[in-house]
Amino acid sequence: MIRGAAAGAAAAMLWSAAEFAAARALRHGFTDTRLLGRVASERWWLPAGVLIHAFNGAAFGAAFAAAGARGPMAGLRWASAEAIATWPGMALVDRVHPDRRSGRWPRPLLTDPRVIAQEAAMHALFGLALGLLAPGGIADGPRDAPARHQRFGTSRTPFGTGAWRPLRLRFGSLGGSSSRR
Repeated sequence: MIRGAAAGAAAAMLWSAAEFAAARALRHGFTDTRLLGRVASERWWLPAGVLIHAFNGAAFGAAFAAAGARGPMAGLRWASAEAIATWPGMALVDRVHPDRRSGRWPRPLLTDPRVIAQEAAMHALFGLALGLLAPGGIADGPRDAPARHQRFGTSRTPFGTGAWRPLRLRFGSLGGSSSRR
């Protein structure tokens, strides 16, 4: 679970670093880092936002690891589900966030296609990074074959040495057991 939390925090930091470029490319000023940090501090919104985002990512990564999720596709599914589940909360953000009320973010965030596109891209980046960095991702390095293929030999594929061994079973008496050569 600790490695999952560390992976989630690292993935959230990657998100925070990449989202400013995404906001510039989409020609708007919204970022999750500012969304979170501006509520905490007007002057120190950037470090506050990065810190809050990293804590949120750590909690999400710990839940991801505790659930036994593995790999980049699982991370992508989890992050997409989180984005869909929390998106209605943008209606509340539109009403109470200081940057929305001041006009810095002029359009309603809930329905702004640029914000929606950015959030989809950033959640995908986060999910893929989380899946790669969490236990079971590439951070673990090369491993032996998955357990379902280990009975077939030492090869990393099911078609290596001894792949067809299960076809050569000897059957004992009706009440007995079968054995492998």
